[in-house]
Amino acid sequence: MTRSRQRKLKRNQQHKAISIARRGALAVASAPVASALLLCMHTAYAADANGAGAAANDNGGALAEIIVTAEKRAQNLQNVPVSIQAFDTRELQRLHVTDFNQYVKYLPTVSFQEVEGPSFEHTYMRGIASGGDGNHSGSLPSVGMYLDEQPVTTIDGNLNIHIYDIQRVESLAGPQGTLYGASSEAGTIRIITNKPDVHKFEAGYDLDGNSVDHGGVGYTAEGFVNLPIADIAAVRLVGWYEKDAGFIDNVHETVQFQGPNGTTIPYDNASQVKNNYNDVTIKGGRAEFAIDLNDNWTILPTVMGQVADTNGNFAYDPKLGDLKVAHFSPDTVHDSWTQTALTVKGKIHGFDLVYAGAWLTRNTHEHSDYTDYSLAYDLAYSFAGYGAYFVDNAGNVINPAQQIYGNDHYTKLSNELRVTSPKSEPFYFTAGAFVQRQVHEIMQNYRIDNNNDPLATSLSIPGWPGSLWLTDQERVDRDQALFAEFSYRFTPKLTGTAGARYYTFDNTLDGFYGFAATFSSHEGVATCPYPNLPWRNAPCSDLNGRSTGSGITPKLNLTYKISANKLVYATYSKGFRPGGVNRNGGGKLPPYKPDYLINWEFGWKTQWDDNRFRWNGALFYDKWKDFQFAYLGENALTIIANAGAADVKGIETNVAWRATRALTLTSGLAYLDAKLTQEYCADPTGAQCYPGTSYEQYAPNGQQLPVTPKFKGNVTARYTFMLGSLHANVQGSAVYVGSRWADLRMVARNDLGREPAYTLADFSFGIDKSNWHADLYVNNAFDKRAVLDRFSECDVATCGSVAIYNVPNQPRTIGVKFGQRF
Repeated sequence: MTRSRQRKLKRNQQHKAISIARRGALAVASAPVASALLLCMHTAYAADANGAGAAANDNGGALAEIIVTAEKRAQNLQNVPVSIQAFDTRELQRLHVTDFNQYVKYLPTVSFQEVEGPSFEHTYMRGIASGGDGNHSGSLPSVGMYLDEQPVTTIDGNLNIHIYDIQRVESLAGPQGTLYGASSEAGTIRIITNKPDVHKFEAGYDLDGNSVDHGGVGYTAEGFVNLPIADIAAVRLVGWYEKDAGFIDNVHETVQFQGPNGTTIPYDNASQVKNNYNDVTIKGGRAEFAIDLNDNWTILPTVMGQVADTNGNFAYDPKLGDLKVAHFSPDTVHDSWTQTALTVKGKIHGFDLVYAGAWLTRNTHEHSDYTDYSLAYDLAYSFAGYGAYFVDNAGNVINPAQQIYGNDHYTKLSNELRVTSPKSEPFYFTAGAFVQRQVHEIMQNYRIDNNNDPLATSLSIPGWPGSLWLTDQERVDRDQALFAEFSYRFTPKLTGTAGARYYTFDNTLDGFYGFAATFSSHEGVATCPYPNLPWRNAPCSDLNGRSTGSGITPKLNLTYKISANKLVYATYSKGFRPGGVNRNGGGKLPPYKPDYLINWEFGWKTQWDDNRFRWNGALFYDKWKDFQFAYLGENALTIIANAGAADVKGIETNVAWRATRALTLTSGLAYLDAKLTQEYCADPTGAQCYPGTSYEQYAPNGQQLPVTPKFKGNVTARYTFMLGSLHANVQGSAVYVGSRWADLRMVARNDLGREPAYTLADFSFGIDKSNWHADLYVNNAFDKRAVLDRFSECDVATCGSVAIYNVPNQPRTIGVKFGQRF
């Protein structure tokens, strides 16, 4: 018999085993790879029939198993001694999740800031947030983002990956410094795609139409097809097109700039007035191949890309009214990214070998209004004749309002090679090596060119007529690491794990930032050591910084299996974030140092009542040392300081209960007490740092950390029933988020105020039969206006006098979905 016929016969046997499993019997395939496939297929079937985390098996309505790969091996979630929440395909569909904002609200320990709209969210976990992260020249993120095996964490914000045909989303809370390394300091979020299946043809599509209160109409079309190409190969193609309705109005406004001799310069935004102007169009696709070289080796090449075109601003000015803003020039973002990845999985003498490599490229083109900055400085320095500084080539005073033109090019090359030993032995391990190189080419052009009357050439950046400020930089972040976790099963109930990651980082920031020499002697051409030597597109280079370092992040864990369905664990772990370069004042400030998170954690994974009730959770105490704090200094230039130390004490827990065969309840909550343990003061003398000071860079000992609420929780109830010959369901979800502060510092808090608590409710009704399903849903049913973030265009003490903006949630949205599977 030929080898090809042997593989075909073996696959036929696996098909029969899967059919037996679907009838509720236990099947065991001969090969370890087939066993893992069988387990995943059985779990996927149970979840598809009844829902992830709330699915009924045939044995009396028990909750379904959830298989995760958080420890870089496939395991039942209940056997993994890590605080994890996971949503699989069916659960994501039930919650009507299509993007980051929609799944993160069900993750109690996750918070985020969203200033520039979709794809620029900055993510935080367990209260590890200082606020203000995400600047192109600032700190790396503290939460890692992964797409399958490859990291997709970017400096400027998340890749807002469209959630469709996704196998599951995993959220790993707490430091993941051993297996995931830098930028997984406080946790990791993993998006796992559905893989090609060589055994069957499968296809489907979904359509969605919705209407947003106070806004417009949106729609989405999505589809996928799984095509076996031969006995050993298959391709899975996925595509989507999404149009999100706008709901913020850009209203008419006229402002006055100070001119010479008591005159004023009016500025009118009539040409930019538009209702519902913050609409978004997203389109993308994924092509993934699976090639089974033999029974032990599989190659998975993938190409995935997405383009998002965003109009308008996603914040409003409460002084102008609900969901209203007054901007004077266009606000647009074109964000496109493509990731090409290769995963190779093999088995050698029972050991699993995995290579995961990826090339990610991202381009953003932005046009932003920056009038607030100009107005703020006009008001603050009118006594010094600020407005009279800005003249055209004829010497006439002009409108000084600025616009920002940004072009960023970002690439990430990552490679990981690891080996995993069989867990069937008392001693088992995971070990590997990781190399990553990120390059961010930054171009930001701040222009004064209103009514075709540009800034004088003598005041402009040389070679850039009309440009008051120019940023032309190249940032390179290099990471290398060796990692290993070793586990030993002392008894059938007690297992110990020890791990470590040795890492090095080498980060550079080079280029130009600043003004023309005729405008400023502090930043720009005046500080270039070689002012006549061009650097890329800039007139010269005034920045050449480097930050390097190395270290070890350890992990220790003890897990005790109380019974087959209950375990407890204790963990000590450490996470880190690399240091970097401060670009302020031509190198006046030293590089900022790495920061570290030390975590002590006690957790539990339990199932009760014949696996109808699941209760997982963790208590933790985290110490955040030398944490990186970003703030806006002179000329709204970002500065990063190591601000001191903070502690976070908290609890996170989630529950799933199959109350009856028809009713399922799920809930999650987190309580976080995140505070400074020493004051933050940027004044080296300390003379300006005391309660009640007007000094901006001060926060007292005991100050609550920003962004994250003390309490966040959610609850979902789902009831299924027959409606004639149709399967029907009703579902309701509620999410509560406590009050938060947007900034760490006292002066900024006084200006911005506290972001209020809010509660949001979603409801849906669905029917399905055979291969089709339909849903009617209402999100934010009571049209509550949450404040997700609050900010000003530059430092609050200056720009807060012009406008303070609220970033809202989407108003009440009513929609209908229809889909089919083939």
